[in-house]
Amino acid sequence: MVSGKWLKLVKSLQVKKYRQLHQSFLVEGAKSVLELMDSAYAIQAVFATETFLRQHIRTRPGISFEYHAATEEELARMGSFQTNNAAIAVAAMLPNAPLQVGPAGYALALDGIQDPGNVGTILRIADWYGITRVICSEDTADVYNPKVISASMGSFTRVRTYYCDLPGYLRTHRGTPCLGAFLEGDDVHRFAFPPAGILVMGNESKGIRPEVEPFVTHKVHIPRYGGAESLNVGIATAVILDNVRRVGG
Repeated sequence: MVSGKWLKLVKSLQVKKYRQLHQSFLVEGAKSVLELMDSAYAIQAVFATETFLRQHIRTRPGISFEYHAATEEELARMGSFQTNNAAIAVAAMLPNAPLQVGPAGYALALDGIQDPGNVGTILRIADWYGITRVICSEDTADVYNPKVISASMGSFTRVRTYYCDLPGYLRTHRGTPCLGAFLEGDDVHRFAFPPAGILVMGNESKGIRPEVEPFVTHKVHIPRYGGAESLNVGIATAVILDNVRRVGG
């Protein structure tokens, strides 16, 4: 039986202002909770089925957090989704620390991406392609939103994010190649991507905003061959990063 204190806290963490107040967030689902346990995040509590506790918690050495048994029905009521297969965790947020872009490797920059599912998908794609730094404008969806965490499928544990004034951040990195996804520019399938840089992905409907565009040193686009009006920003990110890796970036 989950106590009223924990139940109230868990439910409150579905709302951004309470996540910020408590500096804590939710992780839902067995896979994501297991990835969380192997990460740098400090876990405060785990609520899970008896089977999950027996297989993954009670026999694990060095456990320093609370854990409580719960039924699947209780977990579904506690979480933000209608079904929850085995576990929910409460963890402490990491500090919003600046991420530096060095002479090697790529970082992503998200300019006003609003949909939490898209942000989570982009974290998962970044993880797949070995991108560990994601710079977010202040109006990009909160990385600790439960939908972002869920869509990332555990990749939030390996990809670091930093929320900031994006134009200001790019201004301080003027010497770094900065690529932006536009409806015009160089064909991503033919472009000679530099070995390191920042890739900016814009808002789902408006694209990269005018305040950010002046810092883009290379505009790239994904050519259209059929009749679809647009690509989802997550898919577009994957296409561009695949081409970055193809040419050795």
